Formats: sequence, structure tokens, C-alpha cells
Amino acid sequence: MDAAPAQAERQLVTVRIPAAWTLLGLIAGLGTGLLLARSPVLDSVVAISEPIGTLWLRALQVTIVPLVAGLLVIGIAQMARAARAGAAARRMLGWVFAVLVFSGVVSVLLTPALLSLFPPPSAAAGVLSAGGAPQEVPGLVQAAAETAMLPLTLFLAAFALAIAKLPRSQRDILLDLFRALANAMLLIIGWVLWVAPVGVFALALGVGAASGGAAFATLGHYILIVVAVGTVILIAGYLLAWLVGGISPMRFARALLPAQTVALSTQSSLASLPAMLDSATRLSLREQTSEFVLPLAVAIFRATSPAMNLAVAIYVAHLAGVTLTPVALAAGVAVAFVIAIGSVSLPGTISFVISVGPIALAMGVPIGPLALLVAVEMMPDLMRTVANVTMDVALAVAVDRGREESTEDLQP
Repeated sequence: MDAAPAQAERQLVTVRIPAAWTLLGLIAGLGTGLLLARSPVLDSVVAISEPIGTLWLRALQVTIVPLVAGLLVIGIAQMARAARAGAAARRMLGWVFAVLVFSGVVSVLLTPALLSLFPPPSAAAGVLSAGGAPQEVPGLVQAAAETAMLPLTLFLAAFALAIAKLPRSQRDILLDLFRALANAMLLIIGWVLWVAPVGVFALALGVGAASGGAAFATLGHYILIVVAVGTVILIAGYLLAWLVGGISPMRFARALLPAQTVALSTQSSLASLPAMLDSATRLSLREQTSEFVLPLAVAIFRATSPAMNLAVAIYVAHLAGVTLTPVALAAGVAVAFVIAIGSVSLPGTISFVISVGPIALAMGVPIGPLALLVAVEMMPDLMRTVANVTMDVALAVAVDRGREESTEDLQP
């Protein structure tokens, strides 16, 4: 077999999502519900739309666990393999772990504070009707027993590390199996998300009728809160380059502007990689450092993932009236940390579904509202991409700071 086809077989499939149409479906559904709120035909329309929306929501939910399983094993195995690439690689992974933990802790501390200072609009809880009437959420222990999300996530992480220790022939077989599982589930979730405009319209219609204009205000408020949390990670990238790499924020900002512009226009860290490498040259980083760190960072590192995904779960918990105990928050941070490794190189919509869903389940938070929030993910995803690109380059600066490392340590 040729090398190129063999390599292609080891890639994750590319899934294109109609994000703009999904947003239009949300707006149309909320608007239609608002117009029909006092109409005598409302009950008849809802009787048709509600089962359609519920069916789409259930189809979305069943893809979460198997897709997470496939992606987690692949992602963590990549990290384990990278750790064997030398001292510089291990230092890079140390910074990756530190940033991901920082990202999760920031969200746990900042999101509740923002919600306290800037509470959601009144009647915002009506958005929760997307998943049916709000129900009593079980305690963390019961939720973990019913969904097994936290122990399952930790088991998959340990399983991936064990796979990395196997002989190469056995390791390749298992990784190909999980890659095939991930590809199959990506195709299925792609099919589900292709009809998202219809499913979101059906769900939003009932929400618009029940909560009126408050739904639009709530979604706007939600976007601002999640973006604010992501902005902290963006700023942290400048601080990392300054305090660890010795590069002033102004110089870092000038060098990074082209890469950030590409990130905004493409909403893809992978598409921004050439511009990121150019930014590294502008910052006078060693070529060996940038050519090793940046492609690997694009493959295994999403700095905003714990912060912004936890912010979504905490926001939904706030609307649902779910009290998040320290244990629940710790469980959320743990799952967010592990999930961040497995949700890489995917469209923002898919990454949102497979990342926030497990976090919410582990924390005992309803996941029904995610079906509506996914429709506006294209806006927070702008901040996700720009902040991730910024932190990737800052990571390269931090790794390059260790001038004593030999060039051999920087080879993959």
C-alpha cells in the first residue's frame, strides 16, 4: 500500500456543518413561536414540532459517549507518544497540563461571579424547555451512577495510556479500531447535525412561545458570559509569552495579528497554522521549536476548552436552579481537562456537543438546553479559535525559552 493512502486512512474524517443555517433555524423558530404565542393554532403546531425536536435531540445525545470514547483514546495516545519525543516535548506537555488546569479553575471561579454581577434576564429559565419540562436533577453520586460519565472518562484516559505502552503492532491495531469508531460516529453526528436547522427550529418554536423575547435576550447574555470567560484565556496567552518568554505584550500582539486574523476568518486553528509559523518567525523563535510545538499544539491542545465548556455547563445549571457543590465542580473540571485532549481538530459545533455534554452529565446538569445553545456556538467559537491560536504561539514562546535544550530534543 502506498504511504499516502495509508496515512489518509489514519486521519479523522472531515465533517462540514451548516452552522449558519442552524442559527437561522433558531432565529426562525423563536420568532415563529413568539408570533404564535397567543394564536389558537399554537397547540396544534407545538404538537407537531415538539416530537420532531425531541427526536432530533435524542439522536444528538446517543452519539456523545461512543464519539468521546474514540476521540479520547486517540488524543491521549498522541500525547503519550509526544512525551517520548524528548525533554522539550515533556516541557511542552507540562505547560499544556498547567494551562488546561488553569483554564478550568478560571471558569469555576469566574463564571458564577459574572452570573452574580450580571444575572440573566427574567424568564430566562424558559430556555430549558428545549429539553422538555425541567426535572429534578439527581445528586452527583446518583448522576455518576446513572451516566457513568466521570468514571468512564477517567477509564478511557487510563486505557489510552495503557495502549501507548503496548508493542507497536498491538498499539496500531487498537488505535486503528478507535479511529474507525471515531470516524463512524463523526459521520453519524454529521448526519444528525445536517438536519439541525429543522431540529433546532422545532425546539425553538416552543421556547419562543413560552418565553417570548426573553429567549433572544438570554441567548445574547449567554454569548457574552461565555466569551468573557474565553477572553481571560486570551489575555493569559499574552501574559505567558511575557512572563515566561520575555516578549512584551505589544511585540507579541504585533507578531500575532496576522495569525489571529486568519483564525477569525476561518474559525480553524489548523488553517491558521501557516500564519502561526510566520508569527513565530517574527518573534525570532528557533525554527526547530516552532516547527515541533505548533503542529503538535494544533493536534492536541485547546486552551479555551475547559474554561468555555465549563462556562456553558455552569450557565445552564444557573438557569435550571441546580446547586453546584465543590465536588460537582471538581468533577466538571476533571472531565473538562480530559475531554479537552480528545475534542481537537473538529468543527466547533461537533466539539461543542461532545465536550459540553459529558461535562454537564458529570456535574448533574440538564443537557437539553445544549440543543439550542449549539445553534449560537458559531459566535463564541470565534473567541475560542482566536484565543487557542494565541495560546498556541505563547506555548511555543514558553518552550523556546529553554535555550539550553539541544535540537535533538525538539524532533518529533
